[in-house]
Amino acid sequence: MSSPLSERSGEPVERERIICSREIILWEGQPSPQPVNNPPELSNLCLDDICNESINRRVKALTSNRYEPQPYHRCKGRICPRTGRQKASSPNNPKDVTSSQFTKNHRKLLRSGLHSVDPPGQIQDSFRQMTDAQHSRQKLMREVCAKYRSGTSKLSISRMHVSRIYVEDKHKLLYCEVPKAGCSNWKRVLMVLQGLASTTGAIQHDEVHYGNHLKRLDSFNQKEINQRLNSYTKVLFLREPFERLVSAFRDKFESPNSYYHTVFGKPIISRYRSNATAKALRTGAGVTFKEFVQYLLDVHRPVGMDIHWEPVGHLCSPCQLDYDFIGKFETLEEDANFLLRNIGAPSNLTFPSFKDRNPNAERTSLEITKKYFSLLNVSERQRAYDFYYMDYLMFNYSKPFKDLH
Repeated sequence: MSSPLSERSGEPVERERIICSREIILWEGQPSPQPVNNPPELSNLCLDDICNESINRRVKALTSNRYEPQPYHRCKGRICPRTGRQKASSPNNPKDVTSSQFTKNHRKLLRSGLHSVDPPGQIQDSFRQMTDAQHSRQKLMREVCAKYRSGTSKLSISRMHVSRIYVEDKHKLLYCEVPKAGCSNWKRVLMVLQGLASTTGAIQHDEVHYGNHLKRLDSFNQKEINQRLNSYTKVLFLREPFERLVSAFRDKFESPNSYYHTVFGKPIISRYRSNATAKALRTGAGVTFKEFVQYLLDVHRPVGMDIHWEPVGHLCSPCQLDYDFIGKFETLEEDANFLLRNIGAPSNLTFPSFKDRNPNAERTSLEITKKYFSLLNVSERQRAYDFYYMDYLMFNYSKPFKDLH
């Protein structure tokens, strides 16, 4: 087996691959959207502006417990160059702004005290590393989209493309829900940002998933959808694909779950278990990981897909939506708190670290993921990798096993 399932450091390594026809169907199995006459124009501001213009002030505030969050900005469809950036000050810009004062397209930087301190090197380096990581992730996503999904981003965005996106208007945030990648706690954060709760710890599981407190982007009309896509910060958090798959299997099939055992377990056992007992066929309990993967890879699967194991490329349409912030489960709290500080979130709001369900169960890790995939043969592992290949490629995850190609 290979080295840990983690993001590669340094420059992304481009990988050539012929995508099989079924993979393309899985990725693009959606109605063809119509061309848009006037594509949206994005803000000229980006992470470089924040890093180069305001880092000194931010570090000073962090070290003196007087932190004033500054807005997060988006690049104009590419990585912003380090030359030709905006000047640090302007007589037309106020010294202090709040999230409610951010304009539609330009949520302006706070301008006071930008060059007044010599920041501690450790904090400065950390901030620059976070900024550089975002540049690298966005750059790779756009390169993969340009190479494999040529012309996709020019097509109009339908309601289907934004059906998994939650809206938080106060801080101008759009969050795409990726199950098993911290989405429950992200929903808690959105509820606090929206003023529906004072702390994330006060929000119970059922309120998060069944309370219908949060708005989805597809609940708005097309004009309102476009307006938010053009001016809000679009956020995507994801996870190493195999690890996410194992996490979903453990949660839905190894724990009591009347819905998944009935809707998915029963047809899976009926199709893939030759010696199934009457009890197993009746309850749908006891699906094995091998049976689950057989279902996943079956073109004629007996029951449809589910968001908990659907590829991120299909769930969140990154090539159409061009996300402004890409966070990873492997650095979840660090990435999330960096984002919260930059969208003007309350200074006392941090991303929760508690486990939403089965708090006593061990989190799905690299070692646990390896254990489950060792139950599969080489061919099954390869086909599972092919199924999630675009997620691996677009978000810079290395091959989880050496025998994959």
